[in-house]
Amino acid sequence: MTRKRLTQIFPALVPIRQKQRTMFFYAAMALDKNKYASELQSDLLKYCIYESSTPLYNTETGFDMVYQHNKVFNLKLAAKKVNKLIIKPNETFSFWQCVRYANKEIPYKEGLVVVNDQLTTVKGGGLCLLSNHLFWMFLHTPLTIVERHTHKVKDFPNSDSQLPDGVDATVAQGWLDLKVKNETNLTFQIELQITEDELIGRIYSNKALPYVVTIKAENERYIQKDGKIFEKLDIYKQQRSDDGQILKEEFCYENCCEIGYELPESAQIRKE
Repeated sequence: MTRKRLTQIFPALVPIRQKQRTMFFYAAMALDKNKYASELQSDLLKYCIYESSTPLYNTETGFDMVYQHNKVFNLKLAAKKVNKLIIKPNETFSFWQCVRYANKEIPYKEGLVVVNDQLTTVKGGGLCLLSNHLFWMFLHTPLTIVERHTHKVKDFPNSDSQLPDGVDATVAQGWLDLKVKNETNLTFQIELQITEDELIGRIYSNKALPYVVTIKAENERYIQKDGKIFEKLDIYKQQRSDDGQILKEEFCYENCCEIGYELPESAQIRKE
């Protein structure tokens, strides 16, 4: 039997624990000797090496759509702190270092988020759509993934998106971050655009890359264990030449998350 955390027994302690963790969270980064990317440059770098878009709204959550509209409001605040960001050689990108004060002047609205393994609503909910999209774009670059966390529970089916299953990056201030480090001699830049119904992202560089990156999710399987159903996927990264030849292929990671919604009858589930 899993032992409950103190905040699960006494939910009123969550805000206190949040403040405590956040304080130590940023203190640790101040002392870790990394140089965090912080410069915004209005002029875009010359070469666009990857572009992607994802829908802003998911109608399959089972919650009132007001929380989807609130999510977009929150995303607009956070995106301003990341848009046009430069990541120079030896710099590290941290999601929370960038968006830490995004709500300083205009407060976040209530959005969907997982707290104590339960889907609920809190101020600032929905920012994972931005971290998911940033992670997806970073996978298409030579940037090194330093920290990334999958969602423990997938509460509803994906919306129609370019992002395959298994490619996500949940964030929680004080607990979970998305970090990448630029260990190359290139400079990269992030551009974000929010339209009426899409989040559009682009990654630029000061030099063209000699290959094109493809990300694949393979070997999808559903596992039943301890009364729960988990989805597992293997994520691969390919580098291809302009004429389509595979120059390099590498295994990135195995993604595993619990399924929190009813799967179709056709889904094959293996017991463990």
